[in-house]
Amino acid sequence: MLLGGAVWAQAPGLAPAASGQGWSAPGPAAQPCPRALAVQTAAVAQLLDPPPRPGIPAYGALLQTSGLGWPRLDQWCVWLEPPAPGAGPNPWEQRWQGALEAALASWAALLPIRRVQDPAAAQVRVWRRRPPLGRDGSGRSRASHGRALLSLMVVERLPGRWRLEPAVEVLVGPGQRAEALQATALHELGHAFGLWGHSDNPADAMAAKPGALPVLAPTARDRASLAWLYAQPTAFGRPTAPPLAPSQSPQERGQGEGDQKAQQLH
Repeated sequence: MLLGGAVWAQAPGLAPAASGQGWSAPGPAAQPCPRALAVQTAAVAQLLDPPPRPGIPAYGALLQTSGLGWPRLDQWCVWLEPPAPGAGPNPWEQRWQGALEAALASWAALLPIRRVQDPAAAQVRVWRRRPPLGRDGSGRSRASHGRALLSLMVVERLPGRWRLEPAVEVLVGPGQRAEALQATALHELGHAFGLWGHSDNPADAMAAKPGALPVLAPTARDRASLAWLYAQPTAFGRPTAPPLAPSQSPQERGQGEGDQKAQQLH
């Protein structure tokens, strides 16, 4: 089945993205990602368990949806935080950049993803910072190296044309060794691209608790769950009516810290 220019294989996995539809470096090729002219929160981003259904492959039954449907797009525009201006080569920044590039390339083999230089052109924005302390199920403080924060937005990217989009802020701290950093980035980007849930198998990239070895590429189970997800209908990416409330400028979106309307996953 053709979807957004990528060829999707029959279960249990996905075929690689079609030529020219995978990862794209910043530059002229990224122009299909227009800058947001205005944005408005569509709804509180509460993740919900869908009704149980038989025959869902891998861990697809563990994925959560939103009140507006499955938060996924046929094409994603992604921005990575650039190195600090005016600074010389920084080994920490270089290691972070390399790990994020490798993780992004793994997902871009399966999904149409474009890199952009303007954060206002992106639905997924990745920040080089460690997430603030969170809370576990018992209320105790919990530290983590990565976090994905989902917001549900209506966005005007062309004058007078609005559509529903997921907006995801991804936080990946730089203080890990290279393979662990890449595994963290792969996991958090998996959330960003719609896998809002966790695998029950520690060998998967989207495992709730990682195994002994870092997972550096989506497994067959990750790919099967992704294929199932992208076969589900969704309103995201489709035209919608303009918002009734005053819209925000794109700069007013949070810079990686989230707010009371964002849903967070580690």
